Amino acid sequence: MLFQPLRKTLLVTTIMVACAGAISAQTYMRGNDSDPETLDQHKTSTVVEANLLRDLYEGLVIYNTKAETIPGVASDWTISDDGLVYTFNIREDAQWSNGDPVTAGDFVFSFNRIMQPATAAKYANILYPIKGSEAINKGEGEGVELGAKAIDDKTLEITLERPTPFFIELLTHQTALPLHQASVEQHGDDFVRPGNMISNGAYTLVSFRPNDMIVMQKNENFHDAENVAIETINYIPFEDRANCARRFEAGEVHSCSDIAAEQIDDLKSRLGDAVRVAPYLGVYYYGINTAREPFDDVRIRQAMSMSIDREFLAESIWAGAMIPATGWVPPGIGNYVDPQPSMEYADLPMLDREDRALELMIEAGYGPDNPLEVEISYNTSENHENTANAIADMWSAIGINVTYQQRDASAHYAMLRDEKIHDVARAGWIGDYSDPQNFLFLNRADNPGFNYGNYNNPEHDALLDKAANTVDLEERAQILAEAETMLLRDMPQMPLLYYSSLSLVSDKLQGWEDNIQNVHPTRFMSITE
Repeated sequence: MLFQPLRKTLLVTTIMVACAGAISAQTYMRGNDSDPETLDQHKTSTVVEANLLRDLYEGLVIYNTKAETIPGVASDWTISDDGLVYTFNIREDAQWSNGDPVTAGDFVFSFNRIMQPATAAKYANILYPIKGSEAINKGEGEGVELGAKAIDDKTLEITLERPTPFFIELLTHQTALPLHQASVEQHGDDFVRPGNMISNGAYTLVSFRPNDMIVMQKNENFHDAENVAIETINYIPFEDRANCARRFEAGEVHSCSDIAAEQIDDLKSRLGDAVRVAPYLGVYYYGINTAREPFDDVRIRQAMSMSIDREFLAESIWAGAMIPATGWVPPGIGNYVDPQPSMEYADLPMLDREDRALELMIEAGYGPDNPLEVEISYNTSENHENTANAIADMWSAIGINVTYQQRDASAHYAMLRDEKIHDVARAGWIGDYSDPQNFLFLNRADNPGFNYGNYNNPEHDALLDKAANTVDLEERAQILAEAETMLLRDMPQMPLLYYSSLSLVSDKLQGWEDNIQNVHPTRFMSITE
C-alpha cells in the first residue's frame, strides 16, 4: 500500500498589538499542565512532555488537527504483503534546525538508543513490534540486530517481529521521534538543554525556566516553515488549573490544557464556547481483585457493575467532565468495530438494573441481610473520593458495606502493580495510540503490572494473540471485539467513565480542533486579533 501526504496551508497572521502588556499576534501563550520531567523523547512518559515534543520534533508520521495519522518526515511508505516490512521514503527537504539533512540513519540511531537498557526508557515497549527490540531492551540481545536499517540516506526499512496492523499509529508516539546523533554524542544527556538541542520539528527550543516558561521559536529550516503561522510559543506550566483560568480570562494566555472539574459550569456560564469538553481516548475504572474471595464470583462483580449509575457519576460528581462508560474500549477509537461492544444492561433503566443486581447478590449468598464488606482503594483526589462515596451509596442498596483506603498516587499504583492487596481499586488509562489493543492488553494474565483485576482467562488471551497475528484489519477488529465482549461478561475491571479533554481556547486561536487524542500541534494553528 502507498500512502500519499495530505497538505494543510495556514495563513500567516502578522498583526501586532500595540497596547502595553498585550500578547503579540505572532506569540502563542500556551498553558500546559506542568513542567516536563524531561525533554528526552526516550525518557518521556507524560502528556505534558508529548505536547512539547510534538512541537520540537517531527516523526515519520504525525497527527493532524483531527488526530488523523498523516506523513511527517516520511513522504510515503510501502508495506510488504506479509505485513512485516515497512519501507519509508524520507522527504528530500527534511532538515534539522542546524541545517543538517534528516536521514534514515537518524531514525536507526534513535531506535537503537531507546532499546539500550542503559537508556532506561520508560516506554521502550511501545516499539517492541520492531524485530529484535524486546530482546535488546531486556538485555538478552547479544548477537541480535534491531530490525531498523538505512537502505540509503533517504530510505528507511523497518522489519517487525510479527504483523502489527497498528504499527503506523505507534509511530505517532513521542518515543518514535528521531534524534540528531552528533549532538547527542557531543552533549550526552545534556542534548536536551537550550543551545544544545538540535530538533527537526516546526519549532526550536530557546529557553527553559522551570516553574515559569518554556520558549520555542519557529524553525526556519523546517520543511513546511512557510505554512507555520505562529512565530513564538511560550509554554507556561499550570498545575493550579484555576490559575490558568484566571489568566485566560485576563487575556494573558490563549489556551489552557485542563480545567478544574468544579469550575466547568461557572466557566461555561461566563466564557461560553471557549470551554471545550470533548471525548478523550481514556477510561476511568475500578479493578476488582478476582484472585480474592468472594470477588472470584462473577455474579458479585456483575452486580457491582449493574448497580452503578454512571450517568450520575458523570454529571453530578464530575460536572460533565466525564462520559458514562458502556464498555471497556473508549468510543471513536481506530481500527475497531462499529458499534463497539457494550455491557448488555447498558440501556436498561437503573431500577431494573438494581433489581437484577440484588438478585445476583442473593444468589451469591449476600444481600441486605448478609452484607458484603468491600474496601475501595483510591489515590488522593477530591474527585476520586467523591466518586467512591457515591458508589458506596449505590452499593448499599444491594447489600454492600464500603470502607476506604486512600494513598498518594505513587503508593497507590505501587500497590496495584506489586502487592495487589486491594478488594476494589480505582485506576485510569489514557491510550498511547488509537487502537483497541492498547486497552485490551491491560487484562492479559502475562501483564501483571497493569492487570489490576488479576484476570486469568486463557481464552481471552488467546484471542489477543490471534488478533496480533491477523493482518486484515476488519477480521482483527472482530477478534478484538470478541475479547472485549468476554471481558465485559467476566468484569475483572469495571469501566465507569470515559475521559473527556477539558480545555479553554481563545477565539483568537485558529486551527484548534477537538479530537479524541487531544493533540493540538502548534504548526497548524494561527492567531488573529
